[in-house]
Amino acid sequence: MNENCQTHYNPWLHYFAIATAIITFLLIGLGGLVTSHEAGMSVPDWPNTYGYNMFLFPISKWVGGVFYEHTHRLLASTVGLLTVILAVWFWRREPRRWLRSLGWLAVVLVIVQGVLGGLRVSLKMAWLGVFHGTVAQVFLVLTFCFALWTSRWWWQWGQSPAPALVSRGLRRHVLYATLLIFLQLMLGATMRHQHAGLAIQDFPLAYGQLWPDTSPEALARYNADRVEVVTETPVTAFQIELQMFHRLGAVIIFLAVVACAWQARRQLGGRDVLARLAAGWLALIFLQIGLGIETLHSNKAADIATLHVMIGALSLVTGALGCVIAFRRTGTAPDFASQTAISGGLTSPAGWAVNK
Repeated sequence: MNENCQTHYNPWLHYFAIATAIITFLLIGLGGLVTSHEAGMSVPDWPNTYGYNMFLFPISKWVGGVFYEHTHRLLASTVGLLTVILAVWFWRREPRRWLRSLGWLAVVLVIVQGVLGGLRVSLKMAWLGVFHGTVAQVFLVLTFCFALWTSRWWWQWGQSPAPALVSRGLRRHVLYATLLIFLQLMLGATMRHQHAGLAIQDFPLAYGQLWPDTSPEALARYNADRVEVVTETPVTAFQIELQMFHRLGAVIIFLAVVACAWQARRQLGGRDVLARLAAGWLALIFLQIGLGIETLHSNKAADIATLHVMIGALSLVTGALGCVIAFRRTGTAPDFASQTAISGGLTSPAGWAVNK
């Protein structure tokens, strides 16, 4: 271990960052269960719970949809507390100024996320759930990046043997695929809050066509023939088109991640960490597509739909971590040994030296 790592690596801070990331990921899953069970309005007041202080609400009343919504609030509060502790820990012990700043950014994000969730309930605006879900994904990525940036592996960067440089082409492919997944998750959140998950119930065709007709006559025919399980309201052209764009996005993302995995293996070899990460990323996309199909076949069963959400979030995290690693390995420094602490500075996520 080099002197930089011995001096600055803090295992307990790293373990705490990992725990925060894992609990945040579980919170994403619990939020998915809230939506899948349509429990978002089971507790009509906020920040209290049926007039009780949230933390004093009797366990005997945790029944039905209230159980999912109330436990979601409690776990969200736990994540908020962990985030504040992590930010203070960074502020007191972390030598990298950019990471200290990101710690406080995480606190801002978790506050915004809590307020959006509360407004979603108090204002009874379903569309706020889309922004609530989007901020959650950004925050989740940041917590996993904290776990990476505080790791021994990150501090030991540049030790022999130095990792191979990543081409800018591969870096761009990883970035674009990750951005596509983020947009796909936003589209998926819109589908869930628009109740469009079962707007089309056949696959791989849609109402027997590659791209379904959404004329008023066709909609009337669809609504006369279909059996809606989640809601009795008629399906709309917007809901059908929303799901079709979601399906199209899945195909594009699959091809993009295939290209990333193939390029990483060809350029770096199968044993390189980025190539292995890309292979795992592709496996997640396969699983995500399978869960999406099973969501339709199971009539949007809550457990399957929630797993679909969680694997989607994990796919975004994997792409984001791949971006961080790829950007650091596409620096202009002649060798990676020069990307450690120099002139009183420490490395930033992209591998550039910055001052404390």
